Amino acid sequence: MRKWILPALMLPAPPALAQNEAILRQAFEGKVVTVKIEMPATSRGVDVYPLDQMPVNFRDVAQRLKDNSTALKIGQQVMVTKVVVKSNSHIEFQLGGGGYGTFGDNTSDGSGLGFTAQGETRAEKALRDSIKKAQGPTKRKQFERELASMRQERERENARAEAEAKQAQSVIEANLRAKRAESGSRFNVRYRTGIPSDALTPDGLKRALAQYVDFGDGVPVASTEPAPRAGVAALRKGLLLEDVEAILGPAATATEKKEGRLTVLDRTYRKDGQRIAASFVNGVMIDFTITPQ
Repeated sequence: MRKWILPALMLPAPPALAQNEAILRQAFEGKVVTVKIEMPATSRGVDVYPLDQMPVNFRDVAQRLKDNSTALKIGQQVMVTKVVVKSNSHIEFQLGGGGYGTFGDNTSDGSGLGFTAQGETRAEKALRDSIKKAQGPTKRKQFERELASMRQERERENARAEAEAKQAQSVIEANLRAKRAESGSRFNVRYRTGIPSDALTPDGLKRALAQYVDFGDGVPVASTEPAPRAGVAALRKGLLLEDVEAILGPAATATEKKEGRLTVLDRTYRKDGQRIAASFVNGVMIDFTITPQ
């Protein structure tokens, strides 16, 4: 008789944990809280060990902020989007989407695009051989001119391909930064010897996160966005064209150019006594400069 073994992932969560998770979800999901620390733009978030002498290793937090940039700033209000009890090891307290890198996110940074310069072609090698075998200086100079022309053309093609690869990489990185910034973050509340029963209550979770989260008394979801910076100060690479023009108003000038296979939009704006020159690819701002008018 054949025995079937079900994978562990197919087994339901223990009833007690599932029941506690349901209570935590009901208590927090959809509520708005205020973060008291900078939160990295990654699904790795911030690890909190409430029973340790130092619950948070802020050196790790600093490294995650450096590697992934900041998703949530001190004092920012954000909605709790998900609370998950993971086995008997930790509780995920997800904010504003849980951080970039969750299931469904395209985590490619474009590094696979790469650029490989084309080396010497067969035609160039054949010309080098012809130079060695040329009869007389006139023929040799003819072959040398042809070889120089071929090399120059190859170098121009390599330079063009490299510029296109760099431009495409810049666009991907700009999109990735923008996506990270809007994907939230999370706290991972961890226990080294299993989650205590009192930690699986709303009050217990609040105590574990009290130093890092202000739970307040409930803020309407309509108020979740942080106060935006005004005018030119709100500009950053990765903004969409429509967002830039919502900040700066209509462009004073607009031109379009081709850089390899990419179409680059160059636009200038005037705001608060300053001139802003911005470049866009696929509707994303990849660069800008600000100068006095």
